[in-house]
Amino acid sequence: MLNELLKRPVIPVIVIDDANDAEPLAEALLKGGMDVIEVTCRTAAAPEALARIKKAFPEMMLGAGTVVTPDQAKMCIDTGVSFGLAPGLNPETVTFFQENDTLFIPGVMTPSEIEAGLGLGCKLLKFFPAGAAGGVNMLKNLGAPYGPLGVRFCPTGGVSLGNMLDYLSMPIVSAIGGSWLATKQQIADKQWDVITQQVKDALSKAAEVA
Repeated sequence: MLNELLKRPVIPVIVIDDANDAEPLAEALLKGGMDVIEVTCRTAAAPEALARIKKAFPEMMLGAGTVVTPDQAKMCIDTGVSFGLAPGLNPETVTFFQENDTLFIPGVMTPSEIEAGLGLGCKLLKFFPAGAAGGVNMLKNLGAPYGPLGVRFCPTGGVSLGNMLDYLSMPIVSAIGGSWLATKQQIADKQWDVITQQVKDALSKAAEVA
């Protein structure tokens, strides 16, 4: 799963308030050429949304984001997600996913957190909140000591179509996470064609550094 995820340079970070939007949203992403999704566990609709996408689109790499409690972690495993992510690094959550043979990407922001992740066997880390934590300049500094160890980052938070290439052009960045690909308002307004076009635009831009 890690090798497959590393082939996807852009991961849409999705907040779903109504589980009925799960299937048309996933379809809009697939139509744009994106077969990966991160549904955050921030809403009451998230568990059902994850389950519905898993059932309707088994070909999609299904990720669960903002996994910060034991109940959320168990729900993710029971649903059969492809991978999980969190804004921070909780050793118990990492271990739980590892014991269930499921990829987990903890969030980090400091050298100490990166080393804690490495100690748990995590070489793919979510850099969050990327923009507020120093963005590209911070990652350049982190890349010097940790890049040679095989660490790769997925910066999320403050990433946009306008700056995504600044991140993706860095060897230590495997992918970027973006909420702009399908905003809460666009999902609520069922702007599926708009979302599909945003996905196409992002993938086209990402191809410039492929």
